[in-house]
Parts: sequence; structure tokens; C-alpha cells
Amino acid sequence: MEALPGFLIAAVALAGSPGPATLSLAAAGAAFGAYRSTAYLLGIVLGMVAVMAIVASGVVGLLLAVPGAAPVVTVLAALYFVWLAWRIATAPPLAEGGPDRPPPTFAAGLLLSLVNPKGYAAMAALYSGFVLLPGRLGLDVAVKIGGLTVVIAVVNIAWLLVGASLTRLFRDRRANRAINIAFALLLLGSVLVLPFAA
Repeated sequence: MEALPGFLIAAVALAGSPGPATLSLAAAGAAFGAYRSTAYLLGIVLGMVAVMAIVASGVVGLLLAVPGAAPVVTVLAALYFVWLAWRIATAPPLAEGGPDRPPPTFAAGLLLSLVNPKGYAAMAALYSGFVLLPGRLGLDVAVKIGGLTVVIAVVNIAWLLVGASLTRLFRDRRANRAINIAFALLLLGSVLVLPFAA
């Protein structure tokens, strides 16, 4: 367990850096408020737990070894992020949000985590870069999943609250629209930068 502090520091750096999940949470907080975005937050966190399990099991490597699978997965993920960015950019100011503009759902958060390339890359780096319990693979994976889940939950709550604080500061229509568009563009930018960051 000597490697645990380094593992947690790396987890905070990787999970907390701007990316599709964190930026979309901040955008959801700004567009819909923290309370109305809670289901979306839970979907993202539980989706990341699923990503951890998928990475630990080696399923990602098997899937991407299938000829032609990587481009299809990349295009589907990109389309989802474009749709999500459009939804964020066109969300009305919080005061105007009515039943016709519901906040992102639990399922939307879960799907975002499952198609987020940054999530898979971060988990693969953390799983392969640290051994917390040598010779005890099952327990090592369980400790990593437990520690990462706590880190991801805390980091994502912080991003959601940062976004929600922007809504409280900028309630007028034009400022809120600018915030939503900025978050949508940052979300798209984070997805475009991912292939070059590796």
C-alpha cells in the first residue's frame, strides 16, 4: 500500500482535469442547477465504475482488437458528444427552464461515461501504472475501484457545484447563453484534444 498516495494523487489529476464528463457536469450545473443535475452526476459516477470494471477485465483490449471496431466506436462517441454539446448550448436560462427542457438524465450520464475515451485512457493508465497490493490481483483491483470511485465522486461534485455557482452569478438571458455556449465549445474541444494528448 506504499503506492496508495501516489495512486490517489494521479487519480485526482486524471479525473479532475477538464474532459467530457467534468465539463458536461459543470455545464449541466450552469444550465439546470446542481439539484436538477444530480441524476446525471450519479449516472456519470456509476458509469465510471463500469468503465473501471471493463478496463480491469481486459474487455476494452479485446473489443478494439476487432478489425474496424475502433473507428465505429470513435464516430459513435463523437456523435454523442456533439448532441450533448448542442443540448448544453441551447439550454434556456435556469429561471426559464420548464418541463419541456428537462436536465440531463441518469442514463445520459451513464452513456457519457461509457463512451468517454478519456475515462478509458485514465483508468488504463492508473491500473497499469500502480500496483497497490503485489501478488493479490483481486484485492488490488477492488482497492483501486474503491479509491477511484471516491475520488471521481468528489471531483465530479466539485465540477457540478462550480457550474451551478455560475448560474447563480449570471441569471440574465445573454450571460447564461454565453456560459452555456462556452461550456459546449469546451466540451467539444476536450473531445478533439484527446487523440493528440496520448
